[in-house]
Amino acid sequence: MSSSSRTVSGEEGLMAGESSLCDMTQTVRFSSGNPRIGETHGVMHLFSDDSVSSSSSSSCSPSSSSSNLPIGRNPLVCVLGVPNHMTYADFCQFCGSFIQHILEMRTVRNDGIENRYSILIRFDSQEFTDAFYQHFGGKRFSSLEEDVCRVLFTMDVQFTGYSGSIDNTQPSSAGSIEQSTCPVCLERLDQDTGGILTTLCNHSFHCSCISNWADSSCPVCRYCQQQPENSVCCVCQTSENLWMCVICGFVGCGRYKGGHAIRHWEETEHCYSLELETQRVWDYAGDNYVHRLIQSKTDGKLVELNTHCSLDDDSRGSCEFSDSGITDALLNSKVELIIGEYNELLHAQLENQKQYFEKLLQDVKEEAEKKVSEAVSKAIGQRLQKLQAKLDRCVQDKKFLDELNENLVKNKDIWKAKITELEEREKRAVKAKDEKIEDLEEQLRNLMAQMEEEQPSEEVKEGKDGTVIPISANSSS
Repeated sequence: MSSSSRTVSGEEGLMAGESSLCDMTQTVRFSSGNPRIGETHGVMHLFSDDSVSSSSSSSCSPSSSSSNLPIGRNPLVCVLGVPNHMTYADFCQFCGSFIQHILEMRTVRNDGIENRYSILIRFDSQEFTDAFYQHFGGKRFSSLEEDVCRVLFTMDVQFTGYSGSIDNTQPSSAGSIEQSTCPVCLERLDQDTGGILTTLCNHSFHCSCISNWADSSCPVCRYCQQQPENSVCCVCQTSENLWMCVICGFVGCGRYKGGHAIRHWEETEHCYSLELETQRVWDYAGDNYVHRLIQSKTDGKLVELNTHCSLDDDSRGSCEFSDSGITDALLNSKVELIIGEYNELLHAQLENQKQYFEKLLQDVKEEAEKKVSEAVSKAIGQRLQKLQAKLDRCVQDKKFLDELNENLVKNKDIWKAKITELEEREKRAVKAKDEKIEDLEEQLRNLMAQMEEEQPSEEVKEGKDGTVIPISANSSS
């Protein structure tokens, strides 16, 4: 085979390798930084999960430890989809067995995913990178959760731009906002002496120092990786100019929107309200802000409210502080005055709250008594109505029975008169019958006497009506 043919075949193989390498990678966009100050945007080129299987199938020595790892990898991996509830200390504890071989860890935010973040990890050697990939790939973050650790080899990381309120210049490197010393131990940030962890807000710490920080916020600027949900007014559901009551947590809009926050103060006398945008507390009773420290919009630091601040042509504030040559006695006296003022303020507020809640209890008691009296009156009224209805039914029944009794009495008199009349009629009939019987007996005696006195040839028979009937001689008597 000639040299020219070998050259052509080599170029074709290189082009085929590049095309296959592009097929085995995936692009993930990310961002980091405090959104109120500035954000760094970039793109990560990661080896996909398919590249592992393809590389393992095309490997000539499957017995080797790196046979199932992608070709062309480097000591840079990315842990995708870390849950937000895992703090920086939790993640350092999770990968504690490899923490001494880690040079740098950088926390980034995946675009479009709010409840998860990713971490770029650079190791000191490829051997420990492969061991980390094989040990933590597919492993659960916790035995009580179903989320697994997804580790992918990173081919390249590119920063595409910078957006912020200070300037719009693109940072030259990933750690453009990193400090030269660790804010915790004040030692220099050197990868040779220990691993460096960069938070979402672009502040860097030693891994050993941040491991002792149990909070999910940054120790420098207090920016929290677990951003709260967008709050809305509890009445009108607006998301602009919101104030939260520091006593009961009621969220309402300001007086220049719907005025529900100040209306809540008028109804409940909760005079302290926190502005969600600036984190400043307003006193409705005193009509002013109550705290002396505010957060600077330029760098996110807390500055004194009473310091002399000036605005330049670009409407950016710059605060000037006086010399801090104050003696300890004067500082202690100021602290004591602040504590005394705070105690008086707290006592006054507690007294107001005591009166307010006593008034609420009195109102509740009066309302309860009113409801009880209304319920008793209602029950008594219903009972009286039932008794009145029962009484009306009884009266109607009594009236019906009286009428029935009266009719029965009348019928009794009538039947009694009829019975008396019948008795008299029967007596008269009996008397007439007796008289008639006596008359007939008298006639019979007279007739017998006459028959005995006279002996006629023919016997006569007196009829019933007094007529005489002739009787033959041979007839029987």
